[in-house]
Amino acid sequence: MMAGITALLKMMASSARDLAPIVVVVGFFQLAVLQQPLPDIWGLAGGVLLVLMGLTLFMQGLDLALFPLGESMAGAFANKGSLFWILTFAFALGFGTTAAEPSLTAVAAEAARIAAEGNVVENTEAARAEYALLLRLTVAISVGIALLVGVIRILKGWPVQYLIISGSASVVVLTFFAPENIVGIAYDAGGVTTSTITVPLVTALGVGLAHVIKGRNPMIDGFGLIAFASLTPMIFVMAFGMLWAAL
Repeated sequence: MMAGITALLKMMASSARDLAPIVVVVGFFQLAVLQQPLPDIWGLAGGVLLVLMGLTLFMQGLDLALFPLGESMAGAFANKGSLFWILTFAFALGFGTTAAEPSLTAVAAEAARIAAEGNVVENTEAARAEYALLLRLTVAISVGIALLVGVIRILKGWPVQYLIISGSASVVVLTFFAPENIVGIAYDAGGVTTSTITVPLVTALGVGLAHVIKGRNPMIDGFGLIAFASLTPMIFVMAFGMLWAAL
């Protein structure tokens, strides 16, 4: 019992160290720069405590569930020896985790609202919902394809830098041709896909595969999938914007 409480307190202390810079920055600008008292000090304190507890539980959940699950499933599929099922799992994992990202849902809804105000889509609830859904599906499919390509890279041992450079060059080129109203959304889409749900499972997938495949180094081959998951949404969303403008 005491050992469990001690471990929990240690984890909370670690989370508090991670959270401290944010609290210090906000407090400094509120008190020293704006020179205003903190509103509802007890409410803020309670909120910070809830964030601290949530962060602690989240990090513990990653260690106990998501990371081990991702690595074990990746290893099991690799040992099964079926390329089809490994690639299917990679695509489904990328698609499913991205579609479930709350941040992507929020960005897609906001993008649909702004697009309606700019007459890119009809300013009706149905049109906005359709635009937001298509945007989410585009991003989710792109991340699924990114993981599929990333898994092939691990299996084949391709250098990650060549794929990243090629993807980055594609983003730069498309930026000049895509409609201006979609470029910022595309860039943000690359960021929201690397959030709380996607990152742990994608990282575990890459490291797990590199662990069990002979001749692969987890430090060299196991990482890089997150970069793919950031690049491909930018490419696909700009292509989506070009296609939408052409219709």
